[in-house]
Amino acid sequence: MMYIPKDFEETQRDALYQLISEYPLGILINAGEVGLDANHLPFELQLNKGQFGTLSAHVARNNPIWQNLQHEEEVLIIFRAGDAYISPQWYPSKQVHHQQVPTWNYRVVHVYGKITIHDDEKYVRGLVARLTRQHEATQPIPWKMTDAPQDYIAGMLKKIVGIEIEITRLQGKLKLSQNKAYPDILGVAHALNQSNQHELAKAIYQIAESKK
Repeated sequence: MMYIPKDFEETQRDALYQLISEYPLGILINAGEVGLDANHLPFELQLNKGQFGTLSAHVARNNPIWQNLQHEEEVLIIFRAGDAYISPQWYPSKQVHHQQVPTWNYRVVHVYGKITIHDDEKYVRGLVARLTRQHEATQPIPWKMTDAPQDYIAGMLKKIVGIEIEITRLQGKLKLSQNKAYPDILGVAHALNQSNQHELAKAIYQIAESKK
């Protein structure tokens, strides 16, 4: 279980789901017969399946993970939504009493669930089609599976295996200087914004607003 001080705990599921959707590249961790294993995979989040939602992805057929996993084995997926070093120099209070130290801010979601392997072409084709539509939506001319020859796509689909994870619980840790005073939080947000860490800065500005 992840250690989460109360100041940094995020329990709102909608907020956690939003982070997963915005940062879908997760680290799938499982404990197999040969020890711990970790794979970096882009996931699809479906909230209409299961009590807490379902995550889906695919792995290369040559990746032994899908053969080593047991049906409904518990796995952990970690989603990371940006991080940054925080200098004590960014806190206005440091100039007064010098009682500040460096730290690191970040946003992470830990997802636990039971895994199912889908080694069938229909499931994999549907998953790839949905992932493609989702991630190509921002492109000026979105790529479609039908843009490639049918036999080529069929061959590529044979090289991957689908995985589906029924979510059983979620943990969220948003370490965004919530334990600091308003001027110090604002100082961190300003510094991150100036160093082009705009997404993290935006999240910390929101924390500052709530401290007013």
